[in-house]
Amino acid sequence: MSTVSTVNGGISFWYANKGTPTPREPLPGDTAADVCIVGGGYTGLWTAYYLKKAVPFLNITVLEAKFCGYGASGRNGGWLYNGIAGRDRYAKLHGHDAAVRLQKAMNDTVGEVIRVAGEENIDADIHHGGVLEVAHTPAQLARLKDFHSVEIAFGETDRVLRGARETAERIRVSGAVGSTWTPHGARLHPAKLVTGLADAVEALGVTIHESTPVTEIKPKHAVTPYGTVRAPYVLRCTEGFTAGLKGHRRTWLPMNSSMIVTEPLSAAIWDTIGWDGRETLGDMAHAYMYAQRTADDRIALGGRGVPYRYGSATDNDGRTRPATVEALRDLLVRFFPTTAGTRVDHAWSGVLGVPRDWCATVTLDRSTGLGWAGGYVGSGVATANLAARTLRDLIQQDSGQAGPTDLTALPWVNHKVRRWEPEPLRWLGVHTLYAAYRTADRREATSSSLATDPLAKAADRISGRH
Repeated sequence: MSTVSTVNGGISFWYANKGTPTPREPLPGDTAADVCIVGGGYTGLWTAYYLKKAVPFLNITVLEAKFCGYGASGRNGGWLYNGIAGRDRYAKLHGHDAAVRLQKAMNDTVGEVIRVAGEENIDADIHHGGVLEVAHTPAQLARLKDFHSVEIAFGETDRVLRGARETAERIRVSGAVGSTWTPHGARLHPAKLVTGLADAVEALGVTIHESTPVTEIKPKHAVTPYGTVRAPYVLRCTEGFTAGLKGHRRTWLPMNSSMIVTEPLSAAIWDTIGWDGRETLGDMAHAYMYAQRTADDRIALGGRGVPYRYGSATDNDGRTRPATVEALRDLLVRFFPTTAGTRVDHAWSGVLGVPRDWCATVTLDRSTGLGWAGGYVGSGVATANLAARTLRDLIQQDSGQAGPTDLTALPWVNHKVRRWEPEPLRWLGVHTLYAAYRTADRREATSSSLATDPLAKAADRISGRH
């Protein structure tokens, strides 16, 4: 497989495929708003959308450092699915029933995004084919069966467990010994969704200023080089770029994830793979992968490269290391051997927000008017929508326009998370953990044991994931 002609960076393939938008005008100077939203990704735009729909007279301003969708919203794997970071911890803290309510809300969110995209005429290549997650080794199969049982216990009774033969009837992943499938998932084109959403928000009367980096957020103020926006509510919707704000270096860790996309595959290759249902595809490895069959018949596949840059630094327009591109290419061929001679057209990276306890959160501090949502740990395409609707309800409740709702009572609301360790402990810890996960995956690949490798268990405990 050739990578000589692979485009590296350029934000993402999704923008190379669609075209990079022309940035909107930056903030012209000091101004005021009812609500100021910092960040023009899914979280910020969905929040603006639902607030403006609920209260049309609100003066809402969105501030974006580059252009809407420059971050994770325009670089992700296009998985609109019902996973949410932290559900098991919320079950421990608030009880099983509270976590079931959170999961049900996430299940419903997949349909909500699809509904709004249709209502607003956003053509984001959405295909509602569900999510298929496969196992390759005895230990992965044991984890998959446990995962399947847990999901059913959290109310997902429409989930299906499949053996090797049934899995191959859906997607012929080389060496797959089983899978679990849920209908609560869809494939989409991330950049088409975020740019369409930005247009819909602007059409509602929301003001969006791009090329306007916010350097500091404080009560009733969002500070930029071009002026300050003053507002009773200032919402931080910056996910993996949160560390760039004053005072937030250790709030959420910007975890890197990288992707490649092939050239369009021939009908002959697709005949060997299947994948007619266009499910999003994942696996049960500790250093897991995620993939989709795109609308133009490519395979887009992602996973971890360099997990974290020292000092919570972020990438330069999506460029990723050649070694990461090669590793993802090898993974693609391992899954689908008939792609061995296929060209990789594009490779890129992005960052996602990881809280210290790996729990996504939505918060509104009623004493300051400061709010935030994020820490999605890679599950943000759908979670951002639920978070936005929750922020809407919290603001309406705080301003006296409405009372408590089912969303404001969800267990992730106002959850407090401690900060990450200072450097160099942060860098050493993350790199050590992912080295352990990769080693565990290699050892499980040559073992007949059903038990998860002890290294992975230790890494989960130390990281706070379990």
